[in-house]
Amino acid sequence: MGIDYFVVIVYIRMMTKSSWTSAKLPSFEGKTVVITGANSGIGLVAARELARVGARVVLAVRDTDRGTAAAATITGITEVRALDLADLASVRRFADEWTGPLDVLVNNAGIMTPPEGKTKDGFETQIGTNHLGHFALTNRLLPHITDRVVTVASMAHRRGTIDLDDLNWETRTYNRVAAYGQSKLANLLFTLELQRRLTEAGSPVRAHSAHPGWSATNLQSHTENRLYDGLMNLGNKLLAQDAEAGAAPTLYAASQDLPGASYIGPDGRWEMRGKPKLVGRSREARDTELAKKLWTASEELTGVPFPAAVSGGQPEKK
Repeated sequence: MGIDYFVVIVYIRMMTKSSWTSAKLPSFEGKTVVITGANSGIGLVAARELARVGARVVLAVRDTDRGTAAAATITGITEVRALDLADLASVRRFADEWTGPLDVLVNNAGIMTPPEGKTKDGFETQIGTNHLGHFALTNRLLPHITDRVVTVASMAHRRGTIDLDDLNWETRTYNRVAAYGQSKLANLLFTLELQRRLTEAGSPVRAHSAHPGWSATNLQSHTENRLYDGLMNLGNKLLAQDAEAGAAPTLYAASQDLPGASYIGPDGRWEMRGKPKLVGRSREARDTELAKKLWTASEELTGVPFPAAVSGGQPEKK
């Protein structure tokens, strides 16, 4: 009955409409939450809502002036710290300066389909920012994290594939949409392998992923292609939900009692909009062996391994 029963229960939960909203957030009094890219969009909404229920929210942002302006719109305890995910030195500084416990890390920041470019460390911009930057940040902060890591993925992971021999598009003809899909697929594989390692280490920390559906934010407006930007803006007006609804899956993943490696998204048609619930993922995003290989490649590229000790766990087995 074990596995079949589990599959049936998960299926029922996936097919059931949700009524959850951020109004149902539990108290976060005494808890600290770091949210990357929290100066706009769903990151700002998540910061606002978590501060509303008592969390101390750290806005980890590239532009601290914009972060300070965003924090001024939030009622509650906030702090702004500099973090550039496209610069591993900045990631290291942020983590090195962290002291004390960190309850929840929300890996929210990201870029979507910009022109071809490189991070300061020579990575393709989207895999470097969306995946490798968060990979390094999470592993450096893990000894402090007490509750969970939430990484924001995307429906676009279904259009992605992982090329372990060319993660940085050095031999392939660059395709910005495919590169975005690869980076979002990497987010899900990262969560899968992170949860496996946390469980093996005996840590109570959980790793989850979430996606906002199609949400109207400024994420889609930096392609430097007027036609593409125009089409995305039209889609925002006709199809998208607002940032408040888009942030709900992140908030659900950050606050609810969920199995490790859960993936949360909207419950509407094609997961484009709606209330948060457990959702499915592509076959490649469930590939545990690929997740292990991507982890190894990510460690080699960033030079940041899984920590020898994690919060509440045991030293890593060698």
